[in-house]
Amino acid sequence: MIKWAIIFAVIALIAGALGFTGAAGAAMGIAKLLFWVGIAIAVVLLIIGMTVAKKIS
Repeated sequence: MIKWAIIFAVIALIAGALGFTGAAGAAMGIAKLLFWVGIAIAVVLLIIGMTVAKKIS
């Protein structure tokens, strides 16, 4: 998910440099959304992993 956020951020930078401000804004919005969703999923999986590890040991 973070990989796609980086890809959209690069697309936004290129589109902004070429003058496509609408497309750049949309791509940056998607990049921000994907970044935060990826971080949230990582945190949830970390918490689940720590909980399961305590129950196993």
